[in-house]
Amino acid sequence: MLTESIHDNLLLQRAFFNDNKTKDIRFRISQLKKLKSVILKHEDAICQALYNDLHKSREEAYLTEIGIVLSEIDLHIKKLKKWSKPQRVRSPLALFPSSSRIIYEPLGVVLIIAPWNYPFQLLFNPLAGAISAGCCAVLKPSPDAPAIEKVMEAIIRETFAPTYVQLICGGIDTSNALLAQRFDLIFFTGSPHVGKIVMEAATKYLTPVVLELGGKSPCIADADCNIAITAKRIAWGKFVNAGQTCIAPDYLFAHESIKDELIEKIREYIILFFGENPQQSEFFGRIIHERAFDRLSEHLKQGIITYGGITDKDDKYISPTVIDGIYPDFSIMKEEIFGPILPVMTFQDIREPIDYIKQHEKPLALYFFGTQNAERVLNETSSGGACINDTLMHIVNHNLPFGGVGHSGTGKYHGKLSFTAFSNAKSIAKTPTWIDLPMKYPPYKFFSWIKKLM
Repeated sequence: MLTESIHDNLLLQRAFFNDNKTKDIRFRISQLKKLKSVILKHEDAICQALYNDLHKSREEAYLTEIGIVLSEIDLHIKKLKKWSKPQRVRSPLALFPSSSRIIYEPLGVVLIIAPWNYPFQLLFNPLAGAISAGCCAVLKPSPDAPAIEKVMEAIIRETFAPTYVQLICGGIDTSNALLAQRFDLIFFTGSPHVGKIVMEAATKYLTPVVLELGGKSPCIADADCNIAITAKRIAWGKFVNAGQTCIAPDYLFAHESIKDELIEKIREYIILFFGENPQQSEFFGRIIHERAFDRLSEHLKQGIITYGGITDKDDKYISPTVIDGIYPDFSIMKEEIFGPILPVMTFQDIREPIDYIKQHEKPLALYFFGTQNAERVLNETSSGGACINDTLMHIVNHNLPFGGVGHSGTGKYHGKLSFTAFSNAKSIAKTPTWIDLPMKYPPYKFFSWIKKLM
């Protein structure tokens, strides 16, 4: 019944798409404006739901979720007419008197699967791109964040007809039923493990995918870094949302000459941000569920805990934790941490962290603090994105493409790239009939001329 229901709704969405209504730029802009209006109407409910699921404060909910989505929608409303105009391109002399252009057409009916860690942002941000491009969409939020799932379902139901945009709730069975269908694009945000399952399912119909995955994003603090600023920005980037951020600094490489002072400063900023007891802070989050809590708790058994290490399973609380004395063969270095635990390794020469990063899967993000070796690290490593002397902030700029590389994902979005991610760039060559040059036809009398022109 579930598969049949999903299939039947897809038929209705395809019929709606084939009516060409979504290709009207005015229609797309009106839908974006309507979505923004309904989001603003439900802002209090969104904040409360994010607090219920993840213990996010209202301020954090706005800064990391609602505000980013509203800004993305505003950008699409402002720029869509420009982005969607046919783009004239030069034609080589060999094609004279033809003209050439690129037009952006919507891919069709798309599937967007979002995770639980930033459940609102990571569902509605790609949706803005899908609407902007002129697609119909099926949305699949994570059941692990049930409070915000209900609010998002209400927002979608209030804003769109299900033949245009529909949100479908459910667990693994629902996800499998959706992945068994034919879509024109699958946009998935989540772990590399599930990303492989999504990609495998997409091969059945040769469906294109955008995979926004994760991995162990390294952070390097070199000898010439500003220790106070470095500590402050690492503490913020690592412990926002209780470390449950795909681009959070996963581990820290600290130069031996500044490591001890840097760890002490990180401790000071944790206390400044969250107080002496972060469990009582309204600004420190909780672990999403017991499975994640148990997994993270195992990571506390290796190395030397220099700060934190306090847990409360009933509250799904793990304190901001810094662990020194970590070595590459430790289990904490084998998987993405995705929690408020920062392992620290030491280096003497910048070649050491560079070699370590190159020997492992390409990360979603890379962070470097310092001056002298910044460009060397960028040039000699590969990552989806990077920040110099900061963490996370590259995600805020709509003019920067966001996405992974290799094991950390494929495809980019944000800003105009969200529009193009859900579009087909169609190439058009237009040739007049008032003249028909003979060069391209057999028996190729003018072949020597053609070679010169090409």
